Amino acid sequence: MSTQKEARQRYGDVHESEALRIPEEKAEQLVDALNSDLAATYVLYHQVKKHHWLVEGAEFHDIHEYLGEVAADLEEGADVIAERAQALGGVPLSGGANYEEHAPVSPEDADAYDIRTSLENDLEIFGDIIEQLREHIQLANNLGDYTTEEQLREILEGVEEHGHHIEHYLEDDTLVSQGTLE
Repeated sequence: MSTQKEARQRYGDVHESEALRIPEEKAEQLVDALNSDLAATYVLYHQVKKHHWLVEGAEFHDIHEYLGEVAADLEEGADVIAERAQALGGVPLSGGANYEEHAPVSPEDADAYDIRTSLENDLEIFGDIIEQLREHIQLANNLGDYTTEEQLREILEGVEEHGHHIEHYLEDDTLVSQGTLE
């Protein structure tokens, strides 16, 4: 346990960065938005990892590998988000329960489901995160923080791509004839 008696900076406090020169009131809005994005990203990350571990069936290998890539990309995006929140003078949100408590998305419960249901649940959160990222990109632009805007745009591009791929996994297999399905 730490011997430090006082926190250097409390979560929720934002200190203006001399280097970035974004006024404290603007930085506070941006850090709040980024912490919400961070929480949502980690909720999705943990759910995707769960599905990565539990996937079964004929498509096991490809989906298992793909979900591992998705989780790695989400974790990389979370790191960018957390580092930007810190650069803006805030304290990035941390800790498992804190993520679910602060996230604007809700994970599925702890049970295991078939992969189609699991991917549908993932797709729902991807859609929510996409909408939120778009709002926060606009917020960053409106506040004149073009670096945060650009970083969130790059993250959005990856999130949209993964959401689109998951949507394709959920499509009916058009190579299977209708008679085979009956």
